[in-house]
Amino acid sequence: MTENPVALILLAILACLLCTAGCTSQPAITATGDNTTPAGTDDSLFVYSGAGLKKPMTAIGEAFTEKYGIDVEYTFAGSGTLITQMELSRKGDAFIPGGTPDYRIAQNKSLVGEPGYVAYHVPVIAVGKGNPHSITSVDDFTRPGLKIALGAANTTAIGKAGDRLFEKHGILDAVEKNVVLRAPTINEVVVAMNMGTADAALITLDMVNPATMDTIDLVQEDGLVLIVPVGATTFTEQPDTAQAFVAFVTSDEGKAIFAEHGFPAYPDPAYRGIEP
Repeated sequence: MTENPVALILLAILACLLCTAGCTSQPAITATGDNTTPAGTDDSLFVYSGAGLKKPMTAIGEAFTEKYGIDVEYTFAGSGTLITQMELSRKGDAFIPGGTPDYRIAQNKSLVGEPGYVAYHVPVIAVGKGNPHSITSVDDFTRPGLKIALGAANTTAIGKAGDRLFEKHGILDAVEKNVVLRAPTINEVVVAMNMGTADAALITLDMVNPATMDTIDLVQEDGLVLIVPVGATTFTEQPDTAQAFVAFVTSDEGKAIFAEHGFPAYPDPAYRGIEP
């Protein structure tokens, strides 16, 4: 009879140990389609970035990590795609699209807070080396037989800006007849120009490949220059760290990195008429 209490005590201790072993926690992630969006931790940030900003933002992430010891993870895509991802996942810490129009869309959906401003996205006409088709303005995009590559209007800042320009000139439908590519990101438009599968395109100055392209400046009065904004998400679980990242991107150091990659830093007297 005296052995039964001892056995019961041993069984109770064993049960407690098993319960404790099963209660270890794992980092949370939220799945979104075929991708996963990290929930974020105290030593990492997750940033939604426009695909056309990949080079400067990768360098900024490395500099931020070196300075503060906080890793920066990115998803690079067209701004429209990023906004959809933010809506579905409600995860992540900061958003930097190619221009303020897309940022305002995210802001109107209460996905992001007030932005800071980093640099200018300067659209230009890209043509083949030597300008074999003698293109001088966007009005030439209507010329029969030309092959035009553009960003998609629903996913890229340059696509939206281009369509506004064509509408202003009254040529949107005529240009669309010559479009051979509406790409989800500006990167695919650049590939088309590099490969010679398009005769002309609208891209931004920082994406020009001088080996394969010549450029034609657009009339600044058309208001196509975009300002690159950045801000913290409204659902970040580490707002102080997210704001520190935004402050770093908009600092002189962050703007210098953008300038190294072909983006005029904000503000610039040459674009004094351009407002966010």
